[in-house]
Amino acid sequence: MATIPQQNLLKWRKRLGLTNRGGFTAYAFVLPSIIFILIFVIFPIIGTLYYSFTSYDLMREPRWVGLQNYSHLLDEPRFAPAVRNTVIFAFGTVPSGVVTSLLLAVLINRQIRMIYFFRAFFYMPVVSSFVSVSLIFLWLYEPQFGLLNEIAEAWGLPRGKWLKSPDTAMFAIILMSVWKNMGLNMVIYLAGLQGIPPHLYEAAEIDGAGRRAQLFRITLPLLAPTTFFVVIVYFIGALQVFVQVFIMACSDLQTACGGPLDSTVTVVMLIYLEAFANLQMGFAAAMSFLLFLVIGIITLVNARLLSYDIGY
Repeated sequence: MATIPQQNLLKWRKRLGLTNRGGFTAYAFVLPSIIFILIFVIFPIIGTLYYSFTSYDLMREPRWVGLQNYSHLLDEPRFAPAVRNTVIFAFGTVPSGVVTSLLLAVLINRQIRMIYFFRAFFYMPVVSSFVSVSLIFLWLYEPQFGLLNEIAEAWGLPRGKWLKSPDTAMFAIILMSVWKNMGLNMVIYLAGLQGIPPHLYEAAEIDGAGRRAQLFRITLPLLAPTTFFVVIVYFIGALQVFVQVFIMACSDLQTACGGPLDSTVTVVMLIYLEAFANLQMGFAAAMSFLLFLVIGIITLVNARLLSYDIGY
């Protein structure tokens, strides 16, 4: 007969699922991921929340200031342009990137000669780093001798200033970002397309449905879970845009970052400048936690608007 401590141990083991066969093994496999999430996700979020209520410059101990950092956001002259530019970038890249990736996936979802070459060719920009791609596009966008202006002039079009003009700087970065991420979303959509049962298209052809009707009545509805995933991940990444903006629109941390005329400054860039150029860690933490909340809210809204059950 089991003693009281043994009974309590069995009770807790039953609650944790360790009495089932393989229960302890399952927890052992999950444990590394849990430790990773705790160290690199949960603890940094908690630390950011704490430092957002302090004045901290890496040189002295953090000093508690309450909501001062959050109220200072309203007085920061570059915060409103950073929010505006981040929203413009997100709504400029996500819809256009989703549409182009879907169209590209539909085009290469067929068995023709050299189809694997074309799939690899369209995926190649994803393999390249954002730093190298940004540096290449810096030369392409150069107003004096850039390749894009040379092509435009050859076609009789006016030469553009691209990154040198506040009217076109963000558009140029959006264009490059859509091209860079198109291959990754194409592969995700291609996997979704190949998961649609072929007999649905065969039945549609028997009923006389054309390619357009099949696209809007079969393909797009059944790709809803894939689109949901792509939009969620794309939006989260777009709201954290930093690398390409930092490389293409930041020549000096103090005087020339996010130009021209703050047309390319983003929230993450402003966080970086406040934290590592001005050493205002508490203020940067407040912006970081606020961005974290905004991303969470937008993700929940997208999940509510885009997710619905698909059955076939």
